[in-house]
Amino acid sequence: MADIVPPDVRSRMMSGIRGKNTRPEIAVRKEMFRRGFRYRLHVKELPGKPDIVFPRFRAVVFVHGCFWHGHDCHLFRLPSTRPEFWKTKIDRNRQNDAKAINALLSSGWRVATIWECSMRSKKVQGLSTVAGKLEGWLRGKAPSLEILGTNPTA
Repeated sequence: MADIVPPDVRSRMMSGIRGKNTRPEIAVRKEMFRRGFRYRLHVKELPGKPDIVFPRFRAVVFVHGCFWHGHDCHLFRLPSTRPEFWKTKIDRNRQNDAKAINALLSSGWRVATIWECSMRSKKVQGLSTVAGKLEGWLRGKAPSLEILGTNPTA
């Protein structure tokens, strides 16, 4: 299927997609701040430049978009135009994610991953549920946490 917009328009549209300060990320940050947690943002010295860093708990949080990180959920669908390009790009993103998480864990950091689908679907968990899980994990000792969405077709 051909793209419905010209290449220059598509390029402009894609360049407008943010890598930082996305809506899900901001929502999680605001809720955690409201609950009394203080954090740093996008620390360049850490592998993968985590979205949220809680130095006091030696914990980091990645808030992943399901499309860009190739999550196996209802929000991800490989584009039909240039599928080989997108498959390569998304596979590389997955590899980079795994490398960053392994480096952080091996250097003593705790790592949480919150997927976009956990906050955006028909059967959404809700931001307060996601923040509650994150808060419990921060106060605990588990080395990692992954917050997934529910499948709306199930």
